[in-house]
Amino acid sequence: MLLTVDIGNTNITLGLFENDNYAKEFRIASDKDLEQSEYENLLKSLFKDYNIDGCVIGSVVNELDNKFYNSVKNVFGIIPVVVNDKISTGVTIVADSPEEVGADRIANAAAVAKMDIGAAIVVDFGTATTFDIVNSKKEFCGGIIMPGLRTQLKSLYSSTSKLPEIDMDFSPCAVAQNTKDAILAGVIRGNACMVDGLVEQCEKELGERVKLIATGGYSGLMANYMKRKFDFVNPALTLEGLKYIYELNHIRQKIF
Repeated sequence: MLLTVDIGNTNITLGLFENDNYAKEFRIASDKDLEQSEYENLLKSLFKDYNIDGCVIGSVVNELDNKFYNSVKNVFGIIPVVVNDKISTGVTIVADSPEEVGADRIANAAAVAKMDIGAAIVVDFGTATTFDIVNSKKEFCGGIIMPGLRTQLKSLYSSTSKLPEIDMDFSPCAVAQNTKDAILAGVIRGNACMVDGLVEQCEKELGERVKLIATGGYSGLMANYMKRKFDFVNPALTLEGLKYIYELNHIRQKIF
């Protein structure tokens, strides 16, 4: 089985693929303070019933890169593929500084290339909300980065004296009659309007119509508030992109 590892700022998402089938998913916290031995124990516990014979890692947390790479080597006896701008991804990165593009964004662009749907924008609703833009030539053109939904909620709570800390929920109305609904309207509906407007601007600059794809933990929620409907909603898109990158780059090397 193939283990795909998406190391984000909040969570590490571990996806298992058996051939082309997405079989299982686990999430653990992105804890920079955990020792490598503790990550090794987590992997042993989570995957004791699975035969892992391949792995690909995409990370945006530098402090966890070596810990997770070495943990995979030690636990499964395999050399993981590590995503960066130097390996084959199925897209050409034409951003000003390719080395600055996050592994998750590269994986999203790779997933678009694999889908072969022409120009596309992936809106990834995570700790940050990002736009990953691929044109019809399969070039990763860059995109947009803004604070994510939960990040905005936390910022309102931590930066004000009277606004409460609330959980993410559906926004029942735009004209809110209480503080909770007012915050949800601002964050959820406000972000939906922002995404709609930014997609329009991006298409104008690209000069072509795009397929609009949503991924990330809040993709399903946000799809309810968009004026421009998503063509695809796929919470596992980043992991599928990692899988495609693995297929383009892996050389099976068993250590033991």
